[in-house]
Amino acid sequence: MVEKTIPTERNQKEEFQALQDTLYVLGGKWKLPIINSICNGNNRFKDIKESIPGITSRMLSKELKDMELNNLVQRTEDRDAIVPILYQSTPYCQSFGPIIAEMIKWGISHRNHIKNKNEKL
Repeated sequence: MVEKTIPTERNQKEEFQALQDTLYVLGGKWKLPIINSICNGNNRFKDIKESIPGITSRMLSKELKDMELNNLVQRTEDRDAIVPILYQSTPYCQSFGPIIAEMIKWGISHRNHIKNKNEKL
């Protein structure tokens, strides 16, 4: 729940900027599902792609590069390994974990709310 404070122009501007920054880094259709996939143990490109219905290889590659630039994922390359490239969430990304969990919880609740509302009609 958003904390109730006496709104000031500065607070509103800071809140707006904070929301814009968050949406810039995590917005779009794919970033949250990618983070969720990696946090659920999918570290190989193929496994991440297979865990997200509808994402293309090209889009996943683009998003992973963007997420790496924003310090959300770390790409590890070891040409001698069986799986030469792995992706891991950074501690910075993991700080967003509780928020993702709440978003999932809210999404489930919302779907049930809408479903129940439509069943009553």
